Amino acid sequence: MKHLHLICTLLFGVAVFLFFGLAYPHHLHYQEQYQLFLFDSTYVWEIVSLPGGISDLLGRFCTQFFLFAWVGAFIIALLLSAVQLLTFRLINVQWSYGLTFVPSFLLWLFMLDENALMSGIWAILLTLLVACVIVRQTTGWTRRALLIVAIPILYLLVGPVCFPIPIDSLWHGIHYYRYPTIFPWLLWAASLSVFALWIMGMVLRRTKQQSRALYDTISKGNWIIGTIPVILVAIVMGSLIWKNSNFKAEKVMQYDFMACHQQWNRILETINVEKPNNQIGVTVQNLALAMHGVLLEHMSEYNQNGIAGLLPDVKEDATSPLPTAEAFYQLGMVNVAQRTVFEAQEAILDFQKSGRCYKRLAQTNLINGQYEVARKYLSALQKTLFYRDWANETLPLLGNEKAIANHPEYGHLRQYAYDADFYFGDHVTPEMLESLYFHNTDNRLAYQYLLAYYLLTGDRERFNHFISEKR
Repeated sequence: MKHLHLICTLLFGVAVFLFFGLAYPHHLHYQEQYQLFLFDSTYVWEIVSLPGGISDLLGRFCTQFFLFAWVGAFIIALLLSAVQLLTFRLINVQWSYGLTFVPSFLLWLFMLDENALMSGIWAILLTLLVACVIVRQTTGWTRRALLIVAIPILYLLVGPVCFPIPIDSLWHGIHYYRYPTIFPWLLWAASLSVFALWIMGMVLRRTKQQSRALYDTISKGNWIIGTIPVILVAIVMGSLIWKNSNFKAEKVMQYDFMACHQQWNRILETINVEKPNNQIGVTVQNLALAMHGVLLEHMSEYNQNGIAGLLPDVKEDATSPLPTAEAFYQLGMVNVAQRTVFEAQEAILDFQKSGRCYKRLAQTNLINGQYEVARKYLSALQKTLFYRDWANETLPLLGNEKAIANHPEYGHLRQYAYDADFYFGDHVTPEMLESLYFHNTDNRLAYQYLLAYYLLTGDRERFNHFISEKR
């Protein structure tokens, strides 16, 4: 029976791993880009000094690895499997093995939300670990005394989720969820399910005659009875997970990820399989076509959303402005890109910083010659695990005008950038694109966007006039 249990846990872990690695990888990338984990004592102390700081720190530490989706999928699978095994160890009733998957399944459901944070999983895992040690190693008044001491310590380590019942709105916790005002009910449901299963286990152990008879039946070879709860939980929770998975958001995140990493060829391959029909997808689609120099020739073959699919208005959130900022950056509208990225970072709802935004802000300030500001962002990135090498390679460029001029990216963007001040509103206008193009007629991206703007607005007169002047 023990081997059967381990096989079930292994299959569960594999299912979680494959789900996040194959079906939900860009949700993991999304999580990574909205935090900046620093190997810095001040940063660490600011986190651990708050209630729930240890779980928050561990959650952020794990999230930095989500830059690589399969690594992130493995981490989530490992943690959820550990939660299941510790739940079973706490209950210690053989035939209830299937029910011990309930907390892990609820946490899986919780992680389907791109705003659910890893600290919630760590909070429950650490609480289970402490509970198992206390329950299995002590009895009587010693156990009660340890439980009384453990509760305030756990509150400082993992936050209020260590309590079996939330008392009021003040107990929502810190950094369980990206929206501070939203109650993460699935996380609390997982916590409460552990408590309920623990109570159930105590009751069953006290009715030894009935539970022993059932256990003896299973031990004698009737393994089907033991696997029925596992199968039922797997069917019910598996269907709930698939039904509640947001694959539309996953697709949007995929386009954003590809634009962030400038995977123009992959974008074209993706849109040729399935044409995007959302604003971010269309924006990234048009940028990739322009980067390949074929926007004007092929834009009519794909879905368009008017000028909103070309250079959409910047919204006050942390997600939608970033693909637009990528288009601004590639066009040479460096100041506009910098402002857009900065405002997107400030709109992150749990007030964290972003490795992706820090990198882009370092680049825009370097191009603009604001070297000390660029140094501030690069110095922070030097304290990270996966942005450190890039920061070390970029630092020598600060103040080195010759190296910047010869750089294949920064040199061209510096030449393309506006050299005169003008008023910039919330709407990109053809006058802005005209000014950008006539400042440097080698800017083929600006040329394509300008003509595409005329086509999308139906301004044939200005389109024909521009073409005739160019000839």
